[in-house]
Amino acid sequence: MLNRHAISSGAYLESFDTLPKEILWTQERIDQSLAQTMQSRPDDGEVWVFAYGSLMWNPISVYDSRRIATLHGWHRSFCLRVTAGRGTPERPGRMLSLEPGGSTRGVALRLCNSTLDEELRILWTREMVTGAYRPTWAPVTLDDGTETLAIAFVADHEQSQYEADARPSTIAPLMNAASGLFGTNAEYVFMLQRALEECGMADAYIDELACELTRLCGEPASVPAQE
Repeated sequence: MLNRHAISSGAYLESFDTLPKEILWTQERIDQSLAQTMQSRPDDGEVWVFAYGSLMWNPISVYDSRRIATLHGWHRSFCLRVTAGRGTPERPGRMLSLEPGGSTRGVALRLCNSTLDEELRILWTREMVTGAYRPTWAPVTLDDGTETLAIAFVADHEQSQYEADARPSTIAPLMNAASGLFGTNAEYVFMLQRALEECGMADAYIDELACELTRLCGEPASVPAQE
């Protein structure tokens, strides 16, 4: 299971060492990405992170507030090819990201200011292993109507892992066959669907994909809460 110790010890990055060197980011490059994002920080107020995938059930980073929220201008998309973690080079799967258009309901996490640098570094090491995301300050509305900006990890269309066709009918067969160190690709979808349900939310795209995967692999068994 992915946890703080795995990231801080370096074991997490080491688990991806089979990836091509042109894809795998070093810790130094990850740290540079974090520094660049924080340089564009809109103000010195609260730092929120928008959780729309595994951050919803396994955030790892310490936070002091967790709120249901809506991200504006982006929608969920399994548009990133994954060959480690929940896939292999022989049987690649798909990783969740965000693409332009629409909106996404998820969870906003406010990071603790006293440990902000540490929590952000853990978050960046987790998310930016291959640089497939583009960290973005994006508008969100919290469940009480408060509007703010949050860090959202959206798809970088310039990266080699990006796949334009993320339709459930296209990706379900790939995801059904994909698995890796963190488990199967299909498990991730079912865990996400469950996490959304627990928050009183649903995403039609995720439901359609889960339906396709269930059709291919049968009724999903109880899945563990992990990355």
